[in-house]
Order: sequence, then structure tokens, then C-alpha cells
Amino acid sequence: MPRGRPIPSLILTATELATLQAVVRRSTAGQAEALRARVILLCAEGLPNEMVAQRTGVCPHSVGKWRRRFLADRLNGLEDLPRPGAPRRISDEQIAEMIRLTLETKPRNATHWSTRKMAERCGLSNERVARIWQAFGLQPHRVESFQLSTDPLFVEKVRDVVGLYMTPPQNALVLCVDEKSQIQALERSQPLLPLRPGLPERQTHDYFRHGTVSLFAALDVATGEVYAQCHQRHTHREFLDFLRQLEAEVPAGLEVHLVMDNYAAHKTPAVRRWFARHGRWHVHFIPTHTSWLNQVERFFAQITTERIRRGSYRSVAELRHAILSYIDRHNDAAHPFQWKASADLILGKVQAICNGLH
Repeated sequence: MPRGRPIPSLILTATELATLQAVVRRSTAGQAEALRARVILLCAEGLPNEMVAQRTGVCPHSVGKWRRRFLADRLNGLEDLPRPGAPRRISDEQIAEMIRLTLETKPRNATHWSTRKMAERCGLSNERVARIWQAFGLQPHRVESFQLSTDPLFVEKVRDVVGLYMTPPQNALVLCVDEKSQIQALERSQPLLPLRPGLPERQTHDYFRHGTVSLFAALDVATGEVYAQCHQRHTHREFLDFLRQLEAEVPAGLEVHLVMDNYAAHKTPAVRRWFARHGRWHVHFIPTHTSWLNQVERFFAQITTERIRRGSYRSVAELRHAILSYIDRHNDAAHPFQWKASADLILGKVQAICNGLH
């Protein structure tokens, strides 16, 4: 005779059967959810708990638990029950007050809240303050900078320059021009310590100064090629020399659209007369405080990171050679920067910043 309590029969409806089978087949179902569905499907075949446990790899006690919960609540019985835990020790009102203090006040003798200062102010632990700030996306320790242009023709200039980038004119060359001035030829006082496993390259913080050089560069927006000159100074005379070089190197049949900033050397009477005598040159000034709109600045950041900043140069001539040789190798495999921001996108972001100031 069989021993123990009789096992209650488990009969599935058509809807329950289809639902459980779908859970088992679904690749995105959780492991626990799929396991419970397989247990109930095997129980519905009339198998005892011990055999279901062998086929699913769980203990017979667990099989019996899910069988009883399914018989009591059907499909809802397979869901996880709320887990017990310690009661909350901080109320919604306390959280709201802490958020208000974070957003609307400053601590004494400090520019921003820290977790320790806020914990002391609210009577909480540092860890709890950090968790609440993380949940609400608050980072008082961080600050970002911005600069709004005061150019009265800001909108018109943005649309003009971005239009050149995204829809360049036919039979024309678009050049982004600027100077990277006062690049210092710095020689480290002691030799560099090379890279080692577990150790970065190391250099001394002190150095010898051997002079400066200014880099004049024009970036071809279509190809990424860079035209360059190095000078000791960066006045309008050196700028005119650079323009003459560009005039000689750019094919005669092309119109030239020049994107540059409002630096005084770009607007002297001598420079204006030069542009007046060369009718194929068209100047497009970016708005004030928008160096990010000039693509050659991206190249300046690249050469600074890859060649200038970590170099050690014993003379200006050595620095000049390093810069020009880098540009030659860059031009051998030049590729353009991908400009994806439309004028409407840029102006929309500026408008959002302005709205945040009010």
C-alpha cells in the first residue's frame, strides 16, 4: 500500500497549458520562472513529486510547495511572494527634505554638499545619503562649465558654418583655419621612465623651457588633410604668409570657404585687403565663444594628446620638426571628422541652457 498523504491531482486548462509552455520556450524568461513552469507541466502529467524532482533537479519538498501554491492560486501562485525585511527607518518626508536641501541650499563654508556634510545635517549615514543621491541622479560634487555666446548674429553664423559642414558647396574647398599659439618646447629635467607591466610611463614634473612656436593650420573638411606652417609669432603678418601658402597649394579652379574665429589678426586692414584682391576666398566667422564650432580645434586636441604634451624637446627646431612630421604622417592617411550635429540640434541645446538659467 502507498504510504504518505495522497498527492492532489493537477489538471490544467487550455489557457494555463499554453501559458506554461510559452514560458518554457521563451528565451528571455528567467531561470526560476521557467523551472517552476516545467515543474507544473510535469505534475500535470500525473508524475509523483519524487520523479518530477529527479527530472528538474530540485528537491521533492520544492516540487510539493509549487504544486500546492498552483492548486491554491493557479498561475498567480508561481510568482514570488514579498520577502520579509527590516522596516524602513527613513520616511518619505525625510527623503524629500534631504533632496530639497541638496537642490536649494549650500552648507556653511562650502560650495557644495558632500555625503558627510549632508549625513550630519540630516542625521543619516553617509552610505544612505549616497544611495538616495544615486537614486535621484544627484551629484553635488560634480560641476560642468559652459559659455554662452553674446554674438548678435549667433543664430545666423551657426546656420552658415554648419551648413558648410553638412552641405558643402560644389566645386569648392571648405577649410577650417586657426592658430595653436605659444606651444612650448619643454625638455624634462630627467629622462623618462618607460612603461612597465603594472606601471605607467613616468616623467619629472620640472622641465627646462627652450622657447615657443605657433602652429598655423587649415583643416580640409572634406578629406581631413591639414595644411600647416610654424612661426615664432602669430601676428597678422604670419597669418598672411599662411594665406599665401594656401593660395599657392589650393588648385586654381576651386572656390575657397574659410571658417575661422574672430581673432584680431584675422581682421586687420592688410588681411581684409588680401581677401578683397582674391575673389575666390569667402570668409565665414564663427560666433564668439564657439571654438567648438571650428573643426580644426579637434585636430589641435589630437596633436596635443598624441605628440606634443608628453614629448621632451631640447629646442624649438626639434619641436617644430616633431609637429610638421606628425602632420605629414597624418596627411598620408587623412580622413575627415564626421560632423553630425545639425544647426537645429545645436540651437536647441543652447536654448535648453538658456531656459535653465531662468
